[in-house]
Amino acid sequence: MRRARPIPQTFLILLFIVAAAVPSGAQEPPPRIPLYVIDVHATLPRFPIEQALVDSRGLDSLAELPGAGLGVQVGAHVYPVRWRFVTFGIGGEVSLNRASVQPPQPPDSSAVLQNTEEKFLSASPQLSFNFGSGHGWSYISGGLGVSQWSLIPEGRDEPFPSDTELLKTLNYGGGARWFAKTHVAFSFDFRYYAISAGPPYLGHPGSPRTTLLIIAAGVSLK
Repeated sequence: MRRARPIPQTFLILLFIVAAAVPSGAQEPPPRIPLYVIDVHATLPRFPIEQALVDSRGLDSLAELPGAGLGVQVGAHVYPVRWRFVTFGIGGEVSLNRASVQPPQPPDSSAVLQNTEEKFLSASPQLSFNFGSGHGWSYISGGLGVSQWSLIPEGRDEPFPSDTELLKTLNYGGGARWFAKTHVAFSFDFRYYAISAGPPYLGHPGSPRTTLLIIAAGVSLK
């Protein structure tokens, strides 16, 4: 059974981010959020471990699913409009993530578990609500884009359609940026990707509809 999406927990995290960044009445007004920012992040994806995913790729065991992985996320955003303490941003991001596994062979089974590689590539425009100043700010954001989610066993000649299909994907999350230097900041982002189901193939069900969590951290440039 697919786990429920952790929306209540997400809401509490986003609420904390927004509350932490509301201006506190400083004597001198801080600089405004800059016109644009470029983000370069390393990512930690948590790929789902679900029986439906095993069935969709003709695998034998949950042990053949990689789980956690690594990746990179690049984004660009502009901030053209400010209203009271909220700055509105538009932009987009591309995220590429990968994980692999070499499962141990069970001693009491005739089944041979396969080495697998899992990839998630996503591209999406984003709308953001930003709270803070040019010294540092937090944000909540989301967008509707597409993704490609592949899970291919070692030695398979051709991928399933689910491995190459472009899937509608809603992403939502938040993060923050702190500018210790004039043009370079430390930044982090956490994001959920709600991925649509993939197409069936040769008696196998399509990829399940699921939600993927990706945590990212790196630098922002303005």
